[in-house]
Amino acid sequence: MGALSSRAPVKALVALGANLGDAPARVQQGLVSLGQLPQTRVLKSSDLYRTAPWQAQGPDFINAVALLDTSLTAPDLLRAMQALEHAAGRERPYRNAPRTLDLDLVMYGDASMSSPALTLPHPRWHERAFVLFPLRDVAPERVSDAMLNAVADQRIERWV
Repeated sequence: MGALSSRAPVKALVALGANLGDAPARVQQGLVSLGQLPQTRVLKSSDLYRTAPWQAQGPDFINAVALLDTSLTAPDLLRAMQALEHAAGRERPYRNAPRTLDLDLVMYGDASMSSPALTLPHPRWHERAFVLFPLRDVAPERVSDAMLNAVADQRIERWV
């Protein structure tokens, strides 16, 4: 991965999902792997949720959200997350293809940025039940009842 830039620790929110192979195990391993990144620890993780594909195809997804404490810069965290996806066998044959592991940087502190590689906060996080419900588990102050009502038509259930 090369040299990593660091800074004072920042709270970051990462959405995890998988719908190929043993999706629950892949998401759980993704949580472990996030905690093994340099200068990063998982402070809290949500329950697992099962969701229908949204603007995608294939089997149902297993989703979660992790609250991280990281000293990696946002671009370095994104690169590290993409390396974890690749290590998990993620392929990108077409947009929104089924995936072995998907990691999305939803928020990085209070950062607001837009570049070809990274937009923060994630531009569609508030439109997705598969982000909002697990996000409520780890950062309830970021999710309002109105937000949840707006995605009420998206099928989601806690995975047991």
